[in-house]
Amino acid sequence: MKRHATAHWSGNLAEGQGSLTTQSGALTDHAYSFKARFEDESGTSGTNPEELLAAAHAGCFTMQLSHLLAENGTPATDLDTKCIVSVEPKDGGGFEITRSALTLTAVVEGIEKDDFDAIADKAKTGCPMSVALGAIDITLGTQLQ
Repeated sequence: MKRHATAHWSGNLAEGQGSLTTQSGALTDHAYSFKARFEDESGTSGTNPEELLAAAHAGCFTMQLSHLLAENGTPATDLDTKCIVSVEPKDGGGFEITRSALTLTAVVEGIEKDDFDAIADKAKTGCPMSVALGAIDITLGTQLQ
């Protein structure tokens, strides 16, 4: 299985602008820019690669956890995951992705907190996005309701 997306960019880094399009059509010529990526903390001036990475990581982890909980005989009623990807300036210039922080709120009947946390940790380390992101710090906070 292969998935694809395309990026178009016009202009220089600081003043240029681009667009992203995904195979599914979820994004079609969706704007991104230097400002959206590095200056606008509100996140309202367009998307950026780190936001898309956060969405991908949250989605992948949550699907993996759903599967593992079902295998355990304790399927989830609700799983809500937030992912924050941190981008920091590098010494000598440029930027680097340093962390992906997953925060999970879950409703799962019939499971003890310690068992749930062990399964969630297995999903965190085993989901394909976490494996691909192995060069950065990945954290997980859980709340079982």
